[in-house]
Amino acid sequence: MVRRRRLEQLIEHVLQGRGSISFQEFESLIEALGFDLARQRGSHRIYIHPKLTRPFPVQPHGKDAKRYQIRQLRDMIRGYRLTLDPNA
Repeated sequence: MVRRRRLEQLIEHVLQGRGSISFQEFESLIEALGFDLARQRGSHRIYIHPKLTRPFPVQPHGKDAKRYQIRQLRDMIRGYRLTLDPNA
């Protein structure tokens, strides 16, 4: 579990495009943004969000999140105005 302050730092990191983050932190961040794990097959995890019309598939690149998935998340945060869940 990642603390709220760290989640806020991660959002800034993603929005500023400062490189990679660990996959564990990436998953904690997308869950704190309101995504729910719909299913998993192997290393592929499919997340859904009530504001999005399509699922968001993610998988780790070693211990880090893939860069293109970080960019996709940044675009979703901006485009759909996603914010941290107040309970995160």
